[in-house]
Parts: sequence; structure tokens; C-alpha cells
Amino acid sequence: MAYSRPGQTRRRVFEFVRQRILQGIPPTTREVQDAFGFRAVQSARQHLEALVAEGKLVKNDGQARGYRLPDQPVASTLVPMLGQVQAGQLTTAIEYPDGYLPIEADRADGMFALRVRGESMLNAGILPGDTVLVRRQPSARPGDIVVAIVGDEATVKTYREVGGRVELHPENDQYAPIVPVANGERFEILGRVVEVRRRLD
Repeated sequence: MAYSRPGQTRRRVFEFVRQRILQGIPPTTREVQDAFGFRAVQSARQHLEALVAEGKLVKNDGQARGYRLPDQPVASTLVPMLGQVQAGQLTTAIEYPDGYLPIEADRADGMFALRVRGESMLNAGILPGDTVLVRRQPSARPGDIVVAIVGDEATVKTYREVGGRVELHPENDQYAPIVPVANGERFEILGRVVEVRRRLD
């Protein structure tokens, strides 16, 4: 790593950590070390501790990714991003950590987040690239927007009961409802969508 004055390096460390926090993935000390090529993890820790002392960052003790910006809610925590879910044609459902999303601590129990692909939920205000926050639950009421497993694949749709059978309805006239039981497929509700987040850049 080329030499730079401590103040310049610290500003760069702060900007790196800030961007990661805004992306929902606060970095660990080791990740800061790797990003800046510090020979020792202690160098990264010293910069982070200095930024906390200067009031530019706040550290939540006991969390590996416990850094937050001072203007973020104190009672916040992180929920896992579990990959992507299709809003359109179904896609293979693979849960894998894909970062973390900040959320108020009192809402975090049983929550996870998924990034949306496809356009079948446009009329519900859920666009490709949006992130949906989902509360884990095995059942739903008609009209709820849910994340469900059909066969081996996941989708986000509106839950309906029509003529005594379950149907998953898109909110886009270009797509047809999914009727999992009629096709003899495995069907499981993973949870109910409770919030949609969108980045504008």
C-alpha cells in the first residue's frame, strides 16, 4: 500500500465503512484490513476506534458487523439477505448469505430480506431490484403478499383462495396465476412481505 498521511487514510477508511453501511453490509475489522492492505489487523482496528472516538462511527459491542453511522437508529440490528426471489417466472430457490440489511431491533425477530427479480408485481409497487423484507410465517390471509416455495422454486405473489384452493396471483396482467395444489407441486409459504425498499441510484 502506498504511503499516505494518517489523516488521509482515515478519511478513506471512513468513506469505505460509510458506503458499506449504506449498502447494508457493515464491514468487519478484517475486511477493512484487506481493503486497505494493512499488514496487521490492529492497524484497521486503530483507525476504526479513532473514528468512533471522533464521533463519526458508533460501535455496537458484541457484533462483528456492529458499526453504524451516528444518525442511524440506536436500536437497530441487521437481518440477512437470502439471495434473490423471482417476481415473474419461478427460479430455483437457493438461500445463501448475500449481505445484511439494517432494521429496527424491535421488528427484526423472524425477519429476512430478499432482492426481487422480474416484473410480475409491478402493480403492487414491487419493482425489479427492490428489496423485500419478509416476516417468516407458515400461513397467510387472502390479499397478503407472500414469498412462497412452489416445487423447488421461490416466488413473490399475492396469496388468494379461489373456490377452496390456493392461488398465487401476480400484480401484472401479463402473467398468469400459479395454482400449486392443482399441479401436485410442493407448496410452502416462507413468509409475508411487510416492507419494500428501493435504491434510486
